[in-house]
Formats: sequence, C-alpha cells, structure tokens
Amino acid sequence: MSNSIYVIGHKNPDTDSICSSIAYSYLKNSLSNTTAYVSKRIGEINGESRFVLDYFKVEEPSFIEDVKTQVKDIAIKRIPSVHPSISLKKAWEIMKDCNITTLMVSEDGRGLLGIITVGDIAESYMDIYDNNILSIARTPYKNILEVLDGELIVGDINDNILNGQVLIGAMNPEVMENYIKPKDIVILGNRYETQLCAIEMGAQCLVITGGLPVAASIKKFALSNNCAIIISPYDTYKVARFINQSLPIGYFMKANNLTVFSMDDYIDEIKEVMVKKRYRNFPVTDSDGSIVGLISRASLIDSDRKKVILVDHNERSQAVEGLEEADLLEIIDHHRIGDIETTGPVYFRNQPLGCTATIVANMFKENNIDLTPQIAGILCAAILSDTLMFRSPTCTEIDKRVAEHLSVVAGINMVDFAKTMFRAGSDLINKTDEELLYQDFKEFRAGDLKLAVGQINSMDSKELQDIKERLLLHMKRVYAESLKDRDMLLCMLTDIANETTELLFVGNRTDVIIAAFGASVNDSSVILPGVVSRKKQIIPPILNCINE
Repeated sequence: MSNSIYVIGHKNPDTDSICSSIAYSYLKNSLSNTTAYVSKRIGEINGESRFVLDYFKVEEPSFIEDVKTQVKDIAIKRIPSVHPSISLKKAWEIMKDCNITTLMVSEDGRGLLGIITVGDIAESYMDIYDNNILSIARTPYKNILEVLDGELIVGDINDNILNGQVLIGAMNPEVMENYIKPKDIVILGNRYETQLCAIEMGAQCLVITGGLPVAASIKKFALSNNCAIIISPYDTYKVARFINQSLPIGYFMKANNLTVFSMDDYIDEIKEVMVKKRYRNFPVTDSDGSIVGLISRASLIDSDRKKVILVDHNERSQAVEGLEEADLLEIIDHHRIGDIETTGPVYFRNQPLGCTATIVANMFKENNIDLTPQIAGILCAAILSDTLMFRSPTCTEIDKRVAEHLSVVAGINMVDFAKTMFRAGSDLINKTDEELLYQDFKEFRAGDLKLAVGQINSMDSKELQDIKERLLLHMKRVYAESLKDRDMLLCMLTDIANETTELLFVGNRTDVIIAAFGASVNDSSVILPGVVSRKKQIIPPILNCINE
C-alpha cells in the first residue's frame, strides 16, 4: 500500500494548476519526513506551461487517470511462489506455517504457472490412485526421501520416477517373480532373498522399511543393475501410507482458467468477480505478469484509499475521476466555492486572489520555508499567466507584491518573461481543433444549466481571428456529441494586449448569453471590451441571469 499523497490540479490544466501543484508538493515534502507528496496532472500540459517548466528546468508532473481504489491499494499477502516439483507434504507444511490456504506455483519465481489449495491437497489424500501414480506424476526421488525421512544409499537424488508401479514385497521370492515388472518401485523389509529377487526382476527402486541396514552385496548388485535403494525409518504401513505425499504439486495444481488480478485492477470491478468465483484467495500479478501475492475477500476491508490534495479548483466536474473513492485531505484554491462534498473535515484554504500560486507562495513564507529560484520562477509565471500580466480584474495588490518578490528570487524580468511566455503558449495556428478548445477548459453547473467554458489567450489579435471560424465549427461538432452533458459550450478568445475578449458560443440557451452580455450578441459570438477573466467577468453574469 502506498504512503504517497497526490497533489492534483484541475482537468485541462493551465499554468497555475500545474505550477501550484508542483510548488505545493515541494512545500509539503519540506515539512514532512514521513510522507511523500507527489505532484500529478489529469490532462495534457499546454504550450505555455511546458515553456515555463522547460525555462526553469522543472520536471513536469506525471499523468494520473483517476484515484479510484485499486488492487495495489489493498493489503496483499506477499507469499513466495513454490516450484511445481515440490511434494504435497511440503506444500501442506508451507500452508500451515504461513497460515494460508493457497500457494502460487511458478518455475522461475516470476511467471504464474498455477495454484494449489489446501482443498486440492485434501482431495489428493482421499482419492484412490493406480499403482503407477508416482511415475505418471514424474515424482522426484528427493520428494520420496523427504516424506519418508529416508536416506538414498544407492542412486542419484536428482532422478525422477518416470515409469513403473509401486508394490509391497510381502510375499516370498517365488511369488514375487510373478508380480514385479521392470522399473517397479518395491517396498519391502530386510529379507535378503526378497531384495535380491526384486533387483533381479528389474526394479528401479527398493524402499527398505524399518531403518534396517542393507547388505553390501545387495548395494553392489543394485548399483550394477541401476536400482536405487532408499532406507526409511518408518514401518511398511507408514511407508505405504506416506509415499503418495511425495507426488509433485504440479500434477494437482489448477493451471487452466485461473482468475488472476492485476495491481492496476479496480476494487469495484474485482468485487463482482470474487462474489461469483467464491475462491478463498486470488493471485495478483504486476504489469509484466510477475507474481506479487494473494488477496482474498477479506483483503478488501483493509483497503488504503488514495490520499488527495486539490489545488486550483474545488468543483467536482473539474476534479480527477474517482475522487469519491479517495481521502480528500486539503483544498487550496482561489475560485468560487463549488460542489465537492467530503465525508469529514478537511483543510480548505480559499482566498479571493488572482492566482492559487499566490496562496502557495504565501504558505512558504508562513512556514519559514525558503523558495528555490526554480520554485519561485514557476510560481511567478503562474501569477503572470492567471492575472494576464496583472490585467485581469481578479488580480489584487497581493498578487502583484508576491509576484515581484518571486521574480527577484527567480532572477527574471517579469515584463520580458511574460511576453515570451504568452507567445510560447500561443502558436495557435499549428494547434489542432481539439488542442485549441481544451487547452484551458472548465465545466460549470448553475441550477439546471450545464455549461463549459474554454479560454484562449494571445498577444496577437490577428492570430485569434485566424482560428475563430474553424474553432466555431469544432465547437458545434463537440456540442452535438454532448447534448445530454451540456446546455452551452463557450470559448473566450482573449486579446491580452488590447484587454478584449470575443466570446464564442453554441448551444440551446443563447437567451442566457443575451441577458448576460447585452443585445450586441450575434448568432455565435459577442465582443466584450475590457473582459479578460472567465472567473470574474464571464461566469458571474451568467449565474446572475440564471438566479434571476
């Protein structure tokens, strides 16, 4: 089970979401010696954010698809696998010592060959087998020595029983001649004549009971006739009873139609399989098929849900999938209070500032943690991005003051850096329709109204006009495919230099757009001078219209 806590920004992450996630993870790791805080993203990094990370030589967060509880998050019994050649007795002893009912079988300790259960072993004891079962199962001599506590005085311990039957030599030699065939295994006492007869008849192995010594002449004769000799301290009854315990488990294991789970399988999916199969234990393998261990239905009770901190959002529609299955520990944000519910109290810091990065930077100061030039740089870049270089109405004096301090620590000129950053994030002509729409895209719910709003920023008004028509066509296609999910689809084409936005829209509630932004609205767009903020200048008017 993992001891990591994921720090995650919103879907379709912008620079603030990415950089705040990285910086907050750094801060939390600086304050903790026991827990690893890991920055994650749930969307592709846009061109602007990539420029920032490359500029300050900061590694981008790894992608995470969801935070649903997986097999890797539950208690797995890390039981070593066993070789298919070990005896039934040995398997039984391992199960008793480890207090388990299932063993995984593997030839190399990695790939799963099969499984054997305590039920399989019990069934093997109850079944009646033919006299040739040892040869059918290719039983190793070492297994026979193990179960009979025997000593091999003639023969090779690495040999296997490949043919022949098991017989008890309880009759006189004249009668035995009619029963013993070449390659048979004969259980007998210390009678010289009987031992000699068995070897002469071609037996491949003599099992001498009672721990009695064997004459040197018998040993010599057995060696010259390729007949192994095993001496067991047990009497004939016990030897006959125990010898089948030497059978290799590979003969009894289940190898076909195994139910095997992967470390990445989701708990809610494997529950259904467990209920239908009703096995006690199930093998678990990793991504390359190597054995990890065993889980049972009881293991699901001891699951360790993923632990999550959200930054730069607090609405369910923008959050990582499976959040309801995770333990939400903190929220650090600067947006309106959304609809995320928690089962218990969490640390929730929400401030009316222009950027989440401003909050994070202040938390470094509050905790007396020094900022590195790299962390200061990405936080400053996030503030410049989210406030559109202090042009956004969401920008506060605190944002400006914090950004100025961060720029000094990072060693950058804010104006020059911001212009370069915005240009790097632009390059709109070479982006696909999908990349344009979703590079900064958020979904909202207001009463019964469901809408999504993207935003594209550029320092070049011509660049925005060049993409307008194809973006509108793509928006219409996306809306047509998501009629059940959204009433409106909007995209802001924001000219940073002139502080103007052309709002593109498609959907069935144009009345809301007209009411929110006036009669100058045409069929698919409206020019909004002085509007650059989605959070303060687009969403609030729409919400007000809905509420009224």
